[in-house]
Amino acid sequence: MKPEQTSKTTRTPQTDASDFVIGRHAAAETLKTEGAKRVNKIFLQEGMKADALYDLQKLAKNLRIPVQLAPKNKLDTLSDRGNHQGVVLAISPFAYATIDDLFAKAEEKKQPPFFLMLDNIEDPHNLGSIMRTADAVGVHGIIIPKHRAVGLTSTVAKTSTGAIEHIPVVRTTNLVNTAKELKQRGMWLFGTDMAGTDYRKWNAKGAITIVIGNEGKGISPLLKKEMDEIVTIPMIGHVQSLNASVASALLLYRAFDVKQVAGELS
Repeated sequence: MKPEQTSKTTRTPQTDASDFVIGRHAAAETLKTEGAKRVNKIFLQEGMKADALYDLQKLAKNLRIPVQLAPKNKLDTLSDRGNHQGVVLAISPFAYATIDDLFAKAEEKKQPPFFLMLDNIEDPHNLGSIMRTADAVGVHGIIIPKHRAVGLTSTVAKTSTGAIEHIPVVRTTNLVNTAKELKQRGMWLFGTDMAGTDYRKWNAKGAITIVIGNEGKGISPLLKKEMDEIVTIPMIGHVQSLNASVASALLLYRAFDVKQVAGELS
């Protein structure tokens, strides 16, 4: 058994300077959630006739958010040439959660804490995709490092297709210290590597944190020492590694299956 909780560390929420959400689906999800409170203005591409844009205008009117029609080249500039689909939201920066927020969310749902820790994920598309899967399987929150890793940007928001509004993200200055705290608070940490327990035989019941390493280097050595168990995804092909978002999805759904059978998820 893990020791009882010994401390509760509260971290001050931080923010990134990113201030745009692009794309119709991501915009609609933002306007339908608490994220709508951060929206300052909606830019819609002039001349477009699309039901999706009409629906966004209706949402904006109900929320009393100003809408500005703008030429395509302005939206191209605001979105840094991204695929904005004719809509860009100007928003206040994304806020980060605290470790206590994640435990509180699990307690509110009356479920064992189920977290995901990402060790220096650098690709915003990977982070966005991981957030989508984490939301789908009921993860209570994601933990990322403050330095040498992607944060909550507009690209992440778009790739997550709205999951960014539902998954709390903690940004910490030291993942090793955070891992130690999670263990003190009763969690089991599971990392990934080439050698370890076959993920198909992995017992993911209870309070767990899955740790996914950097796209190229994997989990850093000091963080790996904090793992209670290493889990591996068998491969027989020539390429002996998986994209971080794919590896995350496999492990998250294995945990999801185990927890559903155990009655831990509702």
